[in-house]
Amino acid sequence: MTAMERGKRETPPSLRTGPEPIRVGERTYAGVRTRVLEVGPKRLLRGAPRLVLLHGYCDSADTWRPVLEQLANAGICAVAVDLPGFGSAEALRSGAMLPQLDRFVDAVLKEQTRHGRVVLAGNSLGGTMSLRAAATGRHPIAGVISIAAPGFVDSWLVRAIGTTPLRLWAALPLPVPGFLVRTIAEYVVPRLLYADHGVAAKEHVRRFTDLFPDYRSTKTRLEQARQLVEELAEAYEGLDAIEVPLLVVACGKDRLVDAASGRRLHSLVPHSRLLIREDWGHCPQLDDPSAVAELMSYFTAGATRKRKGRRQKVVQTTEVAAAG
Repeated sequence: MTAMERGKRETPPSLRTGPEPIRVGERTYAGVRTRVLEVGPKRLLRGAPRLVLLHGYCDSADTWRPVLEQLANAGICAVAVDLPGFGSAEALRSGAMLPQLDRFVDAVLKEQTRHGRVVLAGNSLGGTMSLRAAATGRHPIAGVISIAAPGFVDSWLVRAIGTTPLRLWAALPLPVPGFLVRTIAEYVVPRLLYADHGVAAKEHVRRFTDLFPDYRSTKTRLEQARQLVEELAEAYEGLDAIEVPLLVVACGKDRLVDAASGRRLHSLVPHSRLLIREDWGHCPQLDDPSAVAELMSYFTAGATRKRKGRRQKVVQTTEVAAAG
């Protein structure tokens, strides 16, 4: 019996009314108004676990929709939010980006941990923010899943941001026609995010290409990306303070963050477990939402189970790696 099947069986009959749609709402965290996607029973058993999902750079909570649908069918509670500056959230303020995102994630966790045990999962930049939140120890996080977090080695992403073509684009004195910007984005985006660009869903590709409607917005995003890469150089101080179960997911067909980045993170947090999927791209929640939902369900079941000391934590994360 799989973890998703166990989730279905263990949900009390009084709380099961069939597959629930994704509930969409708005909330304010750390002074930032944002959009929230949520699934699972509205009335939870006391202490029931929940997943908090964080997206990557230039993405939004919509990246988790395919996974949320799978979790909803299993009766598992999960919430995804638009990070500041992306999706429907209010814009980032001037200055360093990561501290602003830290405050936002901290406020999300303050709210969500009131309801029960939380597993924090993030893709790309969301993986970075999940790790930083776990390192502070301010909230009772039960576990962390970091998927393709950047910045641990000299990845493709870091090299690309500093290449001549991007610098030339940002320095062009004359605006590039909007139709050309969109054409380039429509070609590049699916090849960066998916393991197989041929199966890229149009609605997910459009979510990214809409961020680059013209020359000016593209220049702004590139400048913001360059700032983020600079901040990533010092983003992971204090990872040795992470005590909760940590699953590091690296993807063999990731064209943005090399799998070596995942191996490096795994080496920095000795009790973590490493899962490398050679068939996944940078956003496995788009490549294989069923498998990602199953992985999250299995990990959450183990991480939120009552534990007796650190040794049992390690055993549980070992089980998760084997499940991959």
